[in-house]
Formats: sequence, structure tokens, C-alpha cells
Amino acid sequence: MEDEENQVQLLNEKQVPNAESGYVWHVTDMNRLQRFLCFGSEGGTYYIKEQKLGFENAAALIRLVEEGRGCEAVQEIKTFSQEGRAAKQEPLLFALAICSQCSDAKTKQAAFKAVPEVCCIPTHLFTFIQFKKDLKEGMKCGMWGRALRKAVADWYNGKNGMAVALAVTKYKQRSGWSHKDLLRLSHLKPASEGVAIVTKYITKGWKDVQEAYKDKAVSAETEKLLKYLEAVEKVKRTKDELEVTHLIEEYGLVREHLLTNHLKSKEVWKALLKEMSISVLLRNLGKLTANSVLEPRGSEVAIVCERLRNEKLLKRGRIHPLHILVALETYKAGHGSRGKLWWRPDEDILEALDASFYKTFKTVEPTGKRFLLAVDVSASMTQKVLGSVLNASTIASAMCMVVARTEKDSHIVAFSHEMVPCPVTADMTLPQVLVKMYEIPMGTTDCSLPMIWAQKTQTAADVFIVFTDNETFAGNIHPATALREYREKMGIPAKLIVCGMTSNGFTIADPDDRGML
Repeated sequence: MEDEENQVQLLNEKQVPNAESGYVWHVTDMNRLQRFLCFGSEGGTYYIKEQKLGFENAAALIRLVEEGRGCEAVQEIKTFSQEGRAAKQEPLLFALAICSQCSDAKTKQAAFKAVPEVCCIPTHLFTFIQFKKDLKEGMKCGMWGRALRKAVADWYNGKNGMAVALAVTKYKQRSGWSHKDLLRLSHLKPASEGVAIVTKYITKGWKDVQEAYKDKAVSAETEKLLKYLEAVEKVKRTKDELEVTHLIEEYGLVREHLLTNHLKSKEVWKALLKEMSISVLLRNLGKLTANSVLEPRGSEVAIVCERLRNEKLLKRGRIHPLHILVALETYKAGHGSRGKLWWRPDEDILEALDASFYKTFKTVEPTGKRFLLAVDVSASMTQKVLGSVLNASTIASAMCMVVARTEKDSHIVAFSHEMVPCPVTADMTLPQVLVKMYEIPMGTTDCSLPMIWAQKTQTAADVFIVFTDNETFAGNIHPATALREYREKMGIPAKLIVCGMTSNGFTIADPDDRGML
């Protein structure tokens, strides 16, 4: 290997120091926004505190707006939401709130117009409003201008009465906001009879709705809505298990409609399971097993496994691969991170979760290229991602599995300050991968090692995919230089794809090299 500048020395004037003083490149502001939408800043990174990371990502978004790219940023936020590319909605809502507060009129207009599309449920709407309030603090202008009032009114009026009733009775309040607050502040004028009934129910209560409609001739749709609201009220007053299960099955009531005592019943949980959404199911697998609703080889287990393997349900529920990974890690552990709930994981459900993970990726077609997949297992990659139970290196290895199972000619390696024996193979199940990744020893970071190792071992690779947080500093050669030397010595025009595992602003890929991404 030729004498080169080491990683704590500048390779060219465009480089910047990362958190460990190794020299890398800044990603573009649009790339930074995409990383933030994907990973957020919850929990920060190994080196950067959460608040500082949030400010840095906000600054990148503001720069995009100032450059006249605000509408493009809003479109990116909408795309992440509509395609289910974000594991959590909070980063999207925060970014949308920033766009709605900016000085550019077109960006503000686009942001408010996107509210009904990005705020899929009331929880999202409440969170968006709170972010706007947080951003407004210290500013003298009021928050509830015409644009926000219209956006909130459109959120309610854009749905039929039954859809609004389902939403407001399931998600009643969040972040200090309630539906009564939003209706009052938005000066909502109901666009349909159904929405009018629900707004009266929220502001005046069920007795007033009953009184107003007791002698009225109503349409079949309105009658259905009134019966649903009656069922929501009735279940709050009953202690009878049979009546509770009947109301669940007859009117599609969900867990949030029930009292705490109702949830001690096995039969009630069985009734809820029949129409339980996939996202709720993933969060309650442990509880359902602990309560013996899911018993080995039982019919309920078969129903759950069938749903977990159903691609249409996963897509409709906007289930992100991270949701499956978190559910798998939690369920496999046999206990929750909080509380005293314990259960014995069902093997069939573990297998179904493994299959579900790969189904949450859109159809991935093989390229026929030779892939070297390199996972950074340095200490900084132990940072938990998105406030979940999973760390960055574990998520990276799971992403590796998708490529490894798609591309027949692929090789998985792990590295820190040295190449580390990687126990992960393409034929493993995800539970096996998760266990193996936690056994790998940690070290410092040298992102040039995969290319150096491939050259030394004469491993032919058309594509290197490096999963890292880009906090490289320990090597004697820059990763970009190592790739160029690999190309020259091996005679292969290899490409480098850097998969950033945190929302910091760094990359080891040289932006002036079209073969690095």
C-alpha cells in the first residue's frame, strides 16, 4: 500500500472533521434531510447529543428553504410518509412544522396543504401542532393564523362522519392537545352531517347528540354513526364480559375504547384480535402470549402468523422494517423493557416475524453484480436508533440480510479498527442474526478496511456497501483512496454505497467521484 494521508489528515480542501476528528465529507442538505426523516434525532448519536443533532438537521432544512428548494423538501416529506419509508412519524412532523413556519410563501402553502397527507391520525395532528407551538415560542406573532385554521378544518372535513368518529374516539388527546381544543381554535364549520354530529359529540357530549337526534328521521349512514357512538359510550359503563365482547365484534371497538378492567379478560383480547390492525398486533404480541390468548399450535397463533406474512396487510398498515425488527427483538426477549410482563416466545410467531421482515421491503430485484457488504461494529455503532431497543450495527446487519438473500454473489464482513470475523450468513433467520451481532467485540473505526481486505484477499466486488455512522478516524488511508487503489489493482470499476446509520451530516463517499454514493 502506498504512503497516503491518514484519516485524521485532509485528503482535499472539501473535507471536514467528524466527531472523532477524522476527515470526511459533508452530505448535501437534501441527503441530510433524508437521513433525518429516516432516523430522526431521538437519543442523539454516540458522539452528538439529541438536541444538538436536532438543531443541525433543522439548520439543513432551513438552508434548503433559503435556496428556493422548500417545496422540494415538502414533497420529500410527503413521499417518506406516503411510501412508509420513515420508521417514526415525528421527524416528518417536525420537518413539516419548520416548513410551515418559514418565510417563503410557496413553501408554507405546500406545507399546510400536505398536513392531511402527513398527519394520518389525530396523534400526528396533535404532535404537528405542538411542534408549531414549540417553534413559535419567543416569537411575538400568534400561531393560529388562517392557514393553520384551514389546514386543521380540512383534516376533519376531508373525512366522512364514520372515519372522523373512529379517529376521535380512539385517539382522544396527545401532547397537551385535545380535539375540543382544535375544533375551538380552528373555528371548524362542519362540511357534512356526519362531521357535524361528531363535533357536537366532542364539544357537547353524547347526551346532547342523543337529545338532538331522538325524534329525527335520519339516513342509514347517520344511524350507523349514532349507533357506533352509543356503543363507545355503553362499553364505558359495562362490566359484563359478554357484553364487552359483543360490542367489540358488532361495532369494531378497539383497545383504546375499553376500560383497564376489560383488558384482564382473555375472551376480550380474543375478540379484539379478530380485527386487530397489524401495527397494534406487533405491539401486543408479548401481552397476547403472556395472557395465553396465543397458545402453541392454537388457532389464534395460526391467524397471527397468517397476518404477519400478508404483504397487503403490511403495506396497508405502512409497516416499516424497523417496526418488525423491534417487535422481533422485544418478543424474542420474552419480557418487556418496562413492567413485569413475561412470556415464552412462540416459535411459529418468531418464524412469521422473520418472513414478515423481508416482505416489508418492496420487491428487490437481483442485479447479478458481486457485492461486498461491510458492517461497522465499532463502539459508536452501539448507539440505539430512533429510541428503540435496537442499535445501529444490528439494524445494519439486518439490512445486509436483505441484499445477501437477493444477490447470490454476496459476501458479508464486519469491521472496527480491524477486520472482525462475521458470524452472519445469508441462510440465518433474523433471530439468529440478532443474537450473533451482540456477540461481536467492539473497537474504534476504520472504514477503509473493507476495500483493503478485499484487495489483499483478491475478493472480486463490483459494489461495496458500507453500513456505518461515518465516524471513521483510525486508519492510515482514507476510504475513498482505498477504493481507488482497489479499482486500480483489481482492474474492477467498483462502486461504493455508503449507508448512513445515523442522521449526522457526514459521509466517507467522495462527492466528486460518480462511483461513490
